[in-house]
Formats: sequence, C-alpha cells, structure tokens
Amino acid sequence: MYKRLLHKQITDSRRSILVLGPRQVGKSTLLSSLEPDVEINLADPATFRDYVTRPERLADELRAADNTVRTVFIDEVQKVPALLDVVQLFLDKSPRRFRFLLSGSSARKLRRGQANLLPGRVHVHYLHPLVASELGDHFDLDRCLAHGTLPGIYSEPDQDLRARDLQGYTDTYLREEVQAEALVRNIGGYARLLELLAASSGKVLNVNALCRDAGVGYETARRYMSVIEDTLVGFSIPAWSGSDRTKLVSHPKTYLFDLGVRNALLRRPLDRPLPDERGLLFEHFVAQELVRRMGTLWPELRVYYYRTRHGLEVDFVVEMGEECWAVEVKSGRDVTRRALRGVETVADRERRVKRSIVVFLGERRQRIGCVDVLPLRDFLAELPV
Repeated sequence: MYKRLLHKQITDSRRSILVLGPRQVGKSTLLSSLEPDVEINLADPATFRDYVTRPERLADELRAADNTVRTVFIDEVQKVPALLDVVQLFLDKSPRRFRFLLSGSSARKLRRGQANLLPGRVHVHYLHPLVASELGDHFDLDRCLAHGTLPGIYSEPDQDLRARDLQGYTDTYLREEVQAEALVRNIGGYARLLELLAASSGKVLNVNALCRDAGVGYETARRYMSVIEDTLVGFSIPAWSGSDRTKLVSHPKTYLFDLGVRNALLRRPLDRPLPDERGLLFEHFVAQELVRRMGTLWPELRVYYYRTRHGLEVDFVVEMGEECWAVEVKSGRDVTRRALRGVETVADRERRVKRSIVVFLGERRQRIGCVDVLPLRDFLAELPV
C-alpha cells in the first residue's frame, strides 16, 4: 500500500473528517488504515438498502454501542445523505464520544441533495490519484503519462492488464457514477462531451465549440461540465487576473483528474505516451502535481495560468499568499533562450512574481539570467510532501 501524504494530517487530528475524491483513488484504503471500530460500506447493496430505507437505524446502533466503539467509518456516504443528520446529532450531543470517518465520491449529490455537510463539525479533505512523492522509488514518468496514477491501476505489474483496467474504469464511471445516479438524462451526449473534454484537457475551454461538436445545447453542456467537476473527475485552472493593465484571456483551462483516464477515453495506445502528445501530457502531469496539493497539503496555494490576448503565455502562476512563481513546463532535455521569454516577461510586468521557473526533463539544474531551470525531480522536491 502506498503511504498517502494525507495520512499524517488525518492521524494527527482527532476531529471527524469527510474525505472526498473520485472512485478508486484510495479513500476506503486510507480510512480503513485508521482501524475504525465500525465500518459501514454503502457501496454494498444490502447495506445500502438497510440504511436508505431507515437512516435512523444508525442512531439506534450508536446508542447501543459499548464504550469500546469510538471510531465509525461510513464509506460512500453520498449514497445516503440523511446519515449526515445522524452524525450531526451525535457530534452535537456528545462531541467526544465518537469520531466519524466519512468518504464520498460525489460532492454534487451531497450539495444538490441539500445534504447536511456538517459545517464546523468535520474537516473536509480531498484525496486524488497518487503524486510522485507517494510513489517513491516506483515513480516512472512514462508510466504516469500513459497510465495515470490511480493506485490500483498503477500498482498492476502487467501492462496489458493496466490498459484493460483503465478502459473498464472509464466505462464503469459512465455507467455507475453518472447513469446509475441519474445525474444526466442524455448519456450519449454526455459521453461525447466527456471525450471532447478529454481531447481538450489542458487547453482553454471553449464551451460553444464543445456544444457544437457534442451535439448538445449550451445550457446542457454547462450542466454536464458541472457534473464533471462535482463528481471530481475534472478540475479547472482559472486565468490569472494579474495586476497590470494587459488584456488577459479570462476563460479557464479544464483538465481531467487522471492522465490514464484521459488516454483511455480517447482510445490512445496505453503502452506508452505518444511522442506528439508528450509536451501536453507533461504539462498536464505538472498541473496535477500542483492541484493535488491544494487544500490540506498546501493551504495557501492557488494555481492559475497566464495568457494575454496577444499570445504571450505562461503555463502556471503559482500563488502563495503575497508571493507568486511563474512556471513554464518544457518536455525537452534542453531549454533554449526563447523558452524563457514568457516567465521573464511576466516577472517584469508583475511585481508579485518573485520567482521564474522552467521545468524540463534534463538532468541538471541551471540558472539563466533570473530564471531557475529545474529538472522535474528538483521542482517536485520543492513542493510540500
């Protein structure tokens, strides 16, 4: 089992927690490792029926529990949101009696169902696929670019099985997470839009073009995009507003949460990253490494991209309180002077940008003018672990 960075935060605290994340990122494994006294798995059909028909059953069971029962784990709690009212009842009446460990894969179903999200009573964390530091000595960039880093898929030693598992994951997601929960009515239109989004992953989102190519209306497309983000299968990086008067692009970039899922949706060969996509995939990988640290691991972190209407762009602006880094990602082993233009220009224009970085695939770090040119491993070593 991979040691997750979130493990330390949730073991050091005695507060009740809600861990959200897409399916198969390791939420159940992580929370089960805390050795709860009671586990309620709502993904099990029989257990689901027991609690969805009578949510108060949980209250009856907790009242009957002896003093050795201290920690209660409820897996896939979004399937029976009414159980959160029972959790609140016990946290309010006897805050030290139980610690609740809750997991969920659909923030949308919780929010749109007007579920009680227990504000002030539980700490909410997000769990993502593995980051490079969690893989440790097992980290292989080409494998990450081709197969992604979902724990169960990455750990499969057989390459062909990894590819089949990825294809099965995308099909299961469409069937179970979307269709079974009735989040969308036109599953065909949604599937087409998801594939188009995968093809556009890492690019500035053009909703009108997506509507046209997927054959769905504008409002339908916006609703489907909301489903993708709320079920934690996609995320957006907004454009940085900056502080100067340069006219900047304002639309966000949208990414899928895992490169393997992106490649499987597009029916890409899964034995290797395609050479013509290597730059795009490498940028996508760095985006995921940054975004997966937002929140618990790096609370002050905000991630943006920078692009003017005249074409000047920088892949990421990493904002940490009052300080910012301008970060450009290059998939080559050498960096030309031209590759520095974007980060140098942004640093000149924006006083908050204190550091300019180019991440590349070379072996040794360099300093060119005011720009740090960092191998991937050196850049990742500077991020919180």
